[in-house]
Parts: sequence; structure tokens; C-alpha cells
Amino acid sequence: MIRTLLTLVTLVTFALPASAQQLSLNEVSKYLNGITSATGTFTQINSDGTISTGEIAIKRPGKVRFDYNPPERSLVMATAGAVYILDRKLNSRPDTYPLRKTPLSIILDRTVDLSRAGMVVGHGFDGTATTVTAQDPDNPEYGTIQLKFTGAPVELRQWIITDGNGSQTTVILGGLEKTNVPNSRFSIDAELAKLKP
Repeated sequence: MIRTLLTLVTLVTFALPASAQQLSLNEVSKYLNGITSATGTFTQINSDGTISTGEIAIKRPGKVRFDYNPPERSLVMATAGAVYILDRKLNSRPDTYPLRKTPLSIILDRTVDLSRAGMVVGHGFDGTATTVTAQDPDNPEYGTIQLKFTGAPVELRQWIITDGNGSQTTVILGGLEKTNVPNSRFSIDAELAKLKP
């Protein structure tokens, strides 16, 4: 009887999922550095409360592409050290900003090192997910990016970018799939060529 009881307790113990734990900054850095080329879907909650959806492609270092679903049809692309915001409906030249002046540059850097002094300004755990809030330690006025990860296996689930003016944009990822994204996907010239003359 006691042996049977012990066997049942052992089986139940091993059947339960391992309790989630806070990921270390080294684990998070290693995971981000492991994302070299990936695609997925996203849902974006804009600062005015509106919601957008679309597809994302990442190629580190320095490249990301957000293709927004209709009715928006917008494109946001980081490539060659710049961020381009293209509204295809307006058929005009894109707005352009230096990538290094956006918090997104932190995760697109060639080597992500969250242990760098002054980079992480928040590191927490809610029982399910680990959050890491990071900034450019040399230019905190550029804003922050709060990254949310789940463990076992480690996965980036969302980020919240707070810009220098305090406006927030949340991106919820539908899951990143590692795949070889060609460099041609990050050509702003190719996108401009598709616009009507």
C-alpha cells in the first residue's frame, strides 16, 4: 500500500510541468543572439489604442521588416542603419530615421549583451514570463524596449517600445520561426520601385 502510494506520488510529481523560473540576462542575451533569421506574425497595439496586424521578418544584425495587413498596407523596415516608414497608400517617399536612435536597435545589434552597464533598467518575473527593460546606456533619451520571454524553451513573446516622448507601441509575436530570409526582402529601393509613378 505504502509502495503504491509512493509510486503514485512519484508519477504525479514527474507529470507536473517544471515550475517556471526567471530567465537570467545571459540566457536572454544568448537567445537573442541565436535569432539570425526568422519570420512570424504580429499584432501591434498602437499608442492611440488602435490595433494592427501583419507579418514580421528579422535578419540580424540590423534588419527587420513589418508588413502590415490591409486596410493599412504600410511597411516599416530597418536596413542599412536606417528605419523606413512607408505608407503605400500615399505613394510617397518614406519617412526615415537612424536605427541607432530607436530602442529596437538593441535587439538588432550584431551582439546583444544585456549585462552591459546601464543597459538593463528593469528585470522581473510574473510567475509565467520574464521581462527585461533595456535602453541605450549612452543615449537613454532614445527610449526603452521592454521584452517579454517565456521559458522552456526560451521564446520572445512581445515587446513594448517607449519612445523619447513617452509614447508606447506594443508588438505581440505569434511565434518566430527560424528560416533563411533573403537580403532582398530588406531592400527599400525594391519597395519604392513597386510604387506607382
